[in-house]
Amino acid sequence: MSTSSPLKRAAESLRRTLPAVGARLGAARVPGRLPAKLHPAAVWSEAYSAAGEFLAPSWEAVRRLWLRYAWPVLSVVSVLGWVVLGAALALWAAGHAWGWGEATSAALVAGLLLLLAIVFILGRSAYGVVLDLARTRVAVGDDAVGSIAVSNTSARPLLPADLELPVGSNIAVFHLPRMKPAQVHEDLFTIPTARRAVIVVGPVRSVRADPLHLLRRRVLWTQPVDLFVHPRTVALAGSAAGFIRDLEGMPTTELSSADVSFHALRDYVPGDDRRHIHWKTTARTNKLMVRQFEETRRAHLAISLSINTDEYANEAEFEMAISVAASIGRQAIREQRELDVLTQKGPLRCETGRNMLDDMTRIVGSSMRKTAVDLARTLSDHVPNASVVFFVVGSSITATQLRSAAASVPPGVRSLAVRVQPGAAPSRANIADLTVLTVGDLDDLALVLRKAAA
Repeated sequence: MSTSSPLKRAAESLRRTLPAVGARLGAARVPGRLPAKLHPAAVWSEAYSAAGEFLAPSWEAVRRLWLRYAWPVLSVVSVLGWVVLGAALALWAAGHAWGWGEATSAALVAGLLLLLAIVFILGRSAYGVVLDLARTRVAVGDDAVGSIAVSNTSARPLLPADLELPVGSNIAVFHLPRMKPAQVHEDLFTIPTARRAVIVVGPVRSVRADPLHLLRRRVLWTQPVDLFVHPRTVALAGSAAGFIRDLEGMPTTELSSADVSFHALRDYVPGDDRRHIHWKTTARTNKLMVRQFEETRRAHLAISLSINTDEYANEAEFEMAISVAASIGRQAIREQRELDVLTQKGPLRCETGRNMLDDMTRIVGSSMRKTAVDLARTLSDHVPNASVVFFVVGSSITATQLRSAAASVPPGVRSLAVRVQPGAAPSRANIADLTVLTVGDLDDLALVLRKAAA
């Protein structure tokens, strides 16, 4: 149990406020200084904060009571039901006020309809509902197939009813027939996946309503399921496979004092690890000699995906850029390479292909001040040990911006820019040390990558 009551917390807030107000008042009385005025907005802000802190526990208690007792009852009445109820009360009042028998009769009829509607929604439903999605992750263009199996778990027959299945912002309705005890009814459904999205499927709810739909009683039977519609990707197989190794080019020429690739011998320097002393050469030359190694570097791929919609001509181009980044990242994961994918809103998970595609699905583009050039600078700091860097950008990016992005890449790192432009012919160009690949169709990605590795 909390040791501080709402009154104590309000008193503490007021105690913190009064010294500040007193200080301002005291400053207003200093001789030789113009009297200062308390700003009304500051007073109202402090009063609002204190009142909010005082009333917060009471408001939370009222909210819990409302959601637990009042809302389940009031939500049963449909919009039409509230209209009929309001009309009944208005007609009843008018009939008694002015002696209109017709208005009183109409009010009685409306009240009778509401009473009859209550009869239709009374009673318990004993359903066993199983929502089964064959796959919870599909690619754009693939159909997501699922089924709803409903069984009567009671010992008596159940009247016909409707089942509602929310699918995103839409609702699918399934009609249940009269079901005998232990009878099972199954319906199949297909969810079209025209675009990348995370679609919430469910929860399945049964609906019992009167013929006029004045009252609707809903009961939830399952939990919602997230359906991930991944961006479309292409497999970089065949001659495109291993393209990261091809892009690596020559091994690094940086030297290290500890690695696996032996390079040469050099004179001992204080601080060198004595385990690397070459004793045979030391005995022959009569001075300490240590082994020097050639630093090896495992392929580490970094992808900079700009989600600034101002840099894309349209939504289709933006979606194509996401597909390009997802295809390259997926190939890197298949080759068991280290991978980092970064957007203006932060890094994506790349532990597995599923995690990466899930985060790609959640990407929401927007107009923002941070451009692809700013993202490239962030990438250099976030992934300092990358060996190959891809900049995936839209057609609105200029050559000057690409040159600025490439300038942020550390020396010795291979950098490529994939510029998406639907309908353009696949091509390759160079801007200083940056290789610019133009992709007009996702199926051309393997071709342009082969050009880059050539």
